[in-house]
Amino acid sequence: MYGLGSKGRTRLSNIGPGSRPQSKDEPEKNLWSSLLDSVASGKKLPEKNLLVLGGSPELQREFLETLESDTSRRPQDRRRKKPPVANEVALGYTYQHVLDADQDDILARLSIYLLSDSSPALSALVKPLLTSKSIPETLVVILLDWADPWSWARQVRDWVRFLKGIIVSLDDDCKIAAEETMKEWQQRRRGAPYEGGSSTVNDTAVNIPLGQGEWDEPLGLPICVACHGTEKIETLEKDHGWREEEFDFTLQYLRTVLLKRTTTF
Repeated sequence: MYGLGSKGRTRLSNIGPGSRPQSKDEPEKNLWSSLLDSVASGKKLPEKNLLVLGGSPELQREFLETLESDTSRRPQDRRRKKPPVANEVALGYTYQHVLDADQDDILARLSIYLLSDSSPALSALVKPLLTSKSIPETLVVILLDWADPWSWARQVRDWVRFLKGIIVSLDDDCKIAAEETMKEWQQRRRGAPYEGGSSTVNDTAVNIPLGQGEWDEPLGLPICVACHGTEKIETLEKDHGWREEEFDFTLQYLRTVLLKRTTTF
């Protein structure tokens, strides 16, 4: 096939229906696309999950500020825009980046879910967060306020019931993942090396037996109870006459209850 050009006939036999001429830059573009895809996949961050239960939206925000506060951060890092915290209605969400010691590189992404109300009706919002893959990477925090220590026992009871109702409804794969997670945490607690992960203790470490009543009723998720607002302790002492005996009794009661559930305090 020939076409008419300014200097005579031009051969167009290589151009047919549905075809297009290839650019000499196309192989180079394909090479760069491949390299960029490779770098993007290599920089995929590990995902960790934090489920914060309890506390008012204001108390939850204060708690999150303590998680991200670091006086060693450089001035330009402190001016970095913080992720928004949406926790006013139902299940809230935000995230934080876990940085290295030099505050230069991002090591992991921490997804933070927040829930103030322990109503069973809200369990449907939390259940999808617990999968066979996410359970080993999830930590539950029950948030308590020193402004109201009289309600701690009731709050812990309600949140334990809330979590138990979710866990018993999970599928078999999730329950197996939860059981394996609890075995790993138990071995850490006893100072024994565990399979499937790197242990910080050596093979000659003493295998510490569990105490009486400890881990009798594990929930299947690692749980941490955080008592926030220690500046309010002074108010308890001045206005309510609390002394060391009252504080010791309250904290020891919580420890006794929580150790049955594989909970740290």
